[in-house]
Amino acid sequence: MNYSFDALRYRYPSERHVVYGKNGMVCSAQPLASQAGIEILKKGGNAFDAVLAAAACLNVVEPMSDTLGGDAFALVWHKGQLYGLNASGPAPALLSREALLDAGHQVMPRKNWGAVTVPGMVSGWAELNQRFGRLSLKEILAPAVRLAREGFPVQPTVSALFAACAPVLKSTVEPRFFEILEKLVLPNGTTPKAGELIRYPEMADTLEEIGETGGESFYRGRLAGKMAAFSEETGGYLRRDDLEAYRAEWVTPISTNYRGYDIWEIPPNGHGLVVLMALNLLKEMDLSGGHDDPAVIHRQLEAMKLAFTDGKRYITDPRYMKAEVERLLSEEYAAERRKLIGETACLPQPGNPFSGNTVYLNAADGEGNMISFIQSCYENFGSGVAVPGTGIVFNNRAWNFTMDPEMENCVAPGKKPYHTIIPGFITRESEAVGPFGVMGGFMQPQGHVQVICNLADFGMNPQEALDAPRWMWTGEKKITLEHGFGQSTAWALSRRGHEISVPANSLTMGRGQIILRNDAGVLCGATEPRTDGTVAVC
Repeated sequence: MNYSFDALRYRYPSERHVVYGKNGMVCSAQPLASQAGIEILKKGGNAFDAVLAAAACLNVVEPMSDTLGGDAFALVWHKGQLYGLNASGPAPALLSREALLDAGHQVMPRKNWGAVTVPGMVSGWAELNQRFGRLSLKEILAPAVRLAREGFPVQPTVSALFAACAPVLKSTVEPRFFEILEKLVLPNGTTPKAGELIRYPEMADTLEEIGETGGESFYRGRLAGKMAAFSEETGGYLRRDDLEAYRAEWVTPISTNYRGYDIWEIPPNGHGLVVLMALNLLKEMDLSGGHDDPAVIHRQLEAMKLAFTDGKRYITDPRYMKAEVERLLSEEYAAERRKLIGETACLPQPGNPFSGNTVYLNAADGEGNMISFIQSCYENFGSGVAVPGTGIVFNNRAWNFTMDPEMENCVAPGKKPYHTIIPGFITRESEAVGPFGVMGGFMQPQGHVQVICNLADFGMNPQEALDAPRWMWTGEKKITLEHGFGQSTAWALSRRGHEISVPANSLTMGRGQIILRNDAGVLCGATEPRTDGTVAVC
């Protein structure tokens, strides 16, 4: 693959250009994380070591998005082959619909112990390190340990996220848990301002122990004991057996061909399938009008709505899915669903396939290795439950279960929920083009589709593809448009029946990274203008 875009053309307001490199590249939402990845590459590590170093640092420097009690997914390109890693955890053995009903819950809890699944991220780090890493996990986590112990300056977007999530946490997390969390994440006593130095010494000790034990302490050692004991003491559902039994699993990625490129995602329980279903609808539709054409945006929105509605209905732990992935990705099913797309906005309903707060980062090295990696605790600071003395905050992934016993995604012991985090990867004619991703909850599939269309349909360079204003479907006929589209676009979409709103800022519109590689081995990177992201090269 050779670059055909203009690296000096930027149609949308931006102070960033694409970045080129040869020996290695790390793209993440935080400059200190990207630099840590490059530090590891310079010490002799490979792309997989580098991405883990950056990922660990993100736990420190962007703690509301990414905690040690979270999950992770990865798409790994190594020696001409693509591998998938699912490091999402299941519901604990004691977490059942009946247990939640007995506790007075009629819907899945959003916060506290009822929202916690077994954390999978640390196991994912260990699996990736053991299978493809070059350096020890202790060496890889050293930069994160240093940042947590010695302190770091808070970046602008992170300070805004701190300020935005603090009142929500106080109103939704049980006071006994909020008090522990507040002491952990606000060591200076208030939400930090941009540039303020903060330290997380407890997290430093835990990261160090994870590195020294290759992750074993987290699941089968001292840290596991502390987590399980705290859960039992405070009415949680997590037990040591849940942790001991867990290991991240290697899975076979799924794909569809779009405009000559193979677009790859992790299979369910993640919702990368939604991206592929939407692209299957769009590939037989006319998008020649370009990114800003209201008719094109309308077609993208309608395809996204139909794919997302199917995904939210059918995606769950693959052991419980009744709809086959192959059927949902079939040309026949896409043709059936495409017939529903007209000139006006529809109220989407699931089809019938039975007939017949997150961080994304990526890395590449001079040897041809590439990785698309994403990890998250879900909402800001996840469940809000923090284990005293450890710096560990649990996810709230169980909130994505339903309590409807007729649904495949109904909560059950040992079952993985519908999961929102998705890494993406592009190949062409069995050769790697590169990793990409857009973080941000249910914005993620929508961001993936828009980035792919920007690259493949509209001829944008990677930075331009991230700079371009985005849309987001939020349910029924409701659409959020970024300011960059302009009033005339909003008006034209309103006339088609879409209910348009324009947010005051872009924090909800996703944050992405892209690395592409050409035939000469030159790497081209871009990072999100909506956050503090950095492309680091060596």
